[in-house]
Amino acid sequence: MADRTTSSTTVSAGRADVMAVIADFPAYPEWAGQVKSAEVVSTGPDGRPRQVRFALDAGPISDTYTLGYTWHDDDGVSWQVVEPGKMVSDLRGSYRLAGTGSDTEVTYELTVDLSVPMIGLIKRKAEKVIVDTALKGLKKRVEGR
Repeated sequence: MADRTTSSTTVSAGRADVMAVIADFPAYPEWAGQVKSAEVVSTGPDGRPRQVRFALDAGPISDTYTLGYTWHDDDGVSWQVVEPGKMVSDLRGSYRLAGTGSDTEVTYELTVDLSVPMIGLIKRKAEKVIVDTALKGLKKRVEGR
């Protein structure tokens, strides 16, 4: 697995509010710029999504794939590919939440492996764009509720 791209932001909201936006996959195209669609395929006994099918267009990385999710109470969520796409052979990531009260520190980690050859620098830049856009979008979405 390649190195991870990691970034953090502080959201002016409690962890439960942040997790509610993270778990609302059908709304991702409204705030996560590269996500063109997100369809919940299955849910767990807790009612949270377990598998979600995504269509992504992040410049050089454009594909459709399914991710499996593991929820960590209100501390975060992690995911990995359960059905790869044509380009994305593996994708692993997480949102980790920390803090109490009215501010939440959100850390997003992402690693993407592709089945097509791509210069490492271009792949890393695409990962960074995905992470940065998602964190900015998440912050704006949560704080605008």
